[in-house]
Amino acid sequence: MTDSATSLHLTARPVANAAMLIRRPVAAVFEAFVDPAITSKFWFTKGSGRLEPGKDIQWEWEMYGAIAEVKVLAVDPHERILIEWMSEGGMTTVEWVFIDRGDGTTFVSVTNSGFHGDGDAIVRQALDSTGGFSLLMAGLKAYLEHGIDLKLVLDRFPPEPGTKAT
Repeated sequence: MTDSATSLHLTARPVANAAMLIRRPVAAVFEAFVDPAITSKFWFTKGSGRLEPGKDIQWEWEMYGAIAEVKVLAVDPHERILIEWMSEGGMTTVEWVFIDRGDGTTFVSVTNSGFHGDGDAIVRQALDSTGGFSLLMAGLKAYLEHGIDLKLVLDRFPPEPGTKAT
């Protein structure tokens, strides 16, 4: 009997995708991603500026000592945001798409693609990114709909017992 893992063959490069209905108008949902003063309430702790086409910015997660260098490729108001950022092994592309449902709600999806490495590394990165962006969407929903910071990003990797979170 052959181990099924040794015969695994991918026919397409994995991508990460997460999506969520947000019960807020598209303008508010879009602004939550372009304005770091809002985004820092549910995702990163600091952003160096608003998302604007051609701009290079930094996003920081102070509790982890992590910084992401972000190149903003496109910002189509209330419709789409496209960035590049460093991932394991190279730059990847992240695209947010905002769909105004006409009833005061917005369907927002995020796709991260272009992972690098061997097959195992690409699958691992896509799975990790999907999990991270799923937490992002849940945090966005809680914050915009209910004004609650669920601390999902902070609690994803809690400090060891007996140590304090930063």
